[in-house]
Amino acid sequence: MRKYFITGLVILLPLAVTIAVIAFIVNFITGPFYAFVSTIMDRVPIPDNGLLFLSHDQLLRYFSKLAILVAIFFFTMFLGMITRWLFIKSVINIGDQILHRIPIINTVYKTTQDIIKTLFVSNKNSFQQVVMVPFPREGIYALGLISRESPPMCSRGVDKELISVLIPTTPNPTTGFLLMFSKKDLIYVDIRPEDAIKYIVSCGVIIPPDRSSTASP
Repeated sequence: MRKYFITGLVILLPLAVTIAVIAFIVNFITGPFYAFVSTIMDRVPIPDNGLLFLSHDQLLRYFSKLAILVAIFFFTMFLGMITRWLFIKSVINIGDQILHRIPIINTVYKTTQDIIKTLFVSNKNSFQQVVMVPFPREGIYALGLISRESPPMCSRGVDKELISVLIPTTPNPTTGFLLMFSKKDLIYVDIRPEDAIKYIVSCGVIIPPDRSSTASP
């Protein structure tokens, strides 16, 4: 009985977590536009009695969110296409400069812009190296992902080169600690980042494979 329950849990739990994450992302993206689109979709002939096990309100909500996602997808494709034109690119640069001058908005906009450029354009090696670091004290170690070099003023403050390391938390790796370590305190381990995340999410149950034992001599 216990084995059957655990087997079923292993199958259902990842599926439930995946659905929950996707639902959160969809709600986050469609939320700002839902009221407007649902008003328009309410004019579309939808069965008052619903369809199958879905009520009229549920059909309206799902169709509205689907329409928003489709519209965002094509708008993003269209925006990416027109930005390759020189004139449109110049207009976008002017808009970018305007947003950088608006108080409060410039902080959020510039921070988000810098993060996206750093992760997807300028430095593709970020979070690709797994290390062990002494945390929360000496003698106890945690897995972390190297971000990049720490700010120069931080390194000068302690008179040694520091490395920024992200230490994800268990079981939710989307939060964590950003700490700065000296190079001599880092222990490099041959673990893929995705395997390290699996180990952290599973609370240490899923052990990363030993890549050294499968490596060719």
